[in-house]
Amino acid sequence: MLDRTDAVEYHIRRLGVRLEIPLMKIISYVIIVLLSIVLTATTWAEDEWKTLFNGKDLTGWRPNYYPDSWSVVDGTIRAHATKASSHLFYVGDKPEGEFVPFTSFVLELSARSEPNSNSGVFFHTDFKAPNAEHHLANGYEVQLNSTEKEKRKTGSLYAVVDLPKSPLDESKWFRVRITVQGKHITVQLNDQTVVDYTEPDNVKRPPDRAGRKLNAAGGAIALQGHDSGSTFYFKDIRIKRLP
Repeated sequence: MLDRTDAVEYHIRRLGVRLEIPLMKIISYVIIVLLSIVLTATTWAEDEWKTLFNGKDLTGWRPNYYPDSWSVVDGTIRAHATKASSHLFYVGDKPEGEFVPFTSFVLELSARSEPNSNSGVFFHTDFKAPNAEHHLANGYEVQLNSTEKEKRKTGSLYAVVDLPKSPLDESKWFRVRITVQGKHITVQLNDQTVVDYTEPDNVKRPPDRAGRKLNAAGGAIALQGHDSGSTFYFKDIRIKRLP
């Protein structure tokens, strides 16, 4: 079995090129390096988007509380909290107590609700949930809401940029795209931009929302199971890191 260098030298000889051995070695290594660069660039282009949900089970995801709040139904993640509240974190192959952090990225997913339901998508968050209802203390939430009671409607950057009216029918599948580039955040629903927000430097939030800010080190992606009366479904979840 020829290694890469021997294989390159063999093909050079087949072409009838006579070279001194040291020079042939140098050329062989240069060719191998160039081929590796091309293959790496190709692989990066192919793997630019990463699928986070396999459509079969919750591999790569882990709830913080009430694991029975989460199931896979007909190729979708079903969020139906047994108690308020539960969050499903994307953890990849990380051990217990860790998650996969994302800093700048594009996150896309499809969502649908049952009537009168509340949910959300968190980013730049972590496991800290200090109150009795286990609300996440850090990061941002993109609100998903088909209730009358909750006045922050679907697409809101919760308690930061709130939408008074939902731009769509949550009972039908809709696409959510969240883009974070540095301190710039956009939210798009079915390709319509509903939030375009840049976090100010040294931003200060009210005490009860003190952690609602970006983390320079990045943070977790999490889905929300809001309460026992709410049911949302998620599918086609993928993410692309940005430089």
